Amino acid sequence: MHHGEFKTPGGKLVAVDFDVRNGEFAGVLVHGDFFLYPDDAFEDLAAALEGAPVGEPDDVVAERIRTRLRTGAELLGTSPEGIATAVARALAAGPVNDGGRS
Repeated sequence: MHHGEFKTPGGKLVAVDFDVRNGEFAGVLVHGDFFLYPDDAFEDLAAALEGAPVGEPDDVVAERIRTRLRTGAELLGTSPEGIATAVARALAAGPVNDGGRS
């Protein structure tokens, strides 16, 4: 499992957790103390990354997130770029030891 966090300047904390399988994101969870309306749009954030190739540039990851958010969804306290930064940090840190729970 990979874990990364980013405190959006002037905003909120965003965190991501995911596995990497066959060079792609798997089991993606995007969370933190930011807001997203409607609440079920959180599924869009995970779906934007799930199955995407690992190692894309941050701007490509951010655009992937931006284009997958449903029309009318409102992201408050972070941005697609903030989420992309958390993803990049998770990848740079490498897998974390979760005590064998994964």
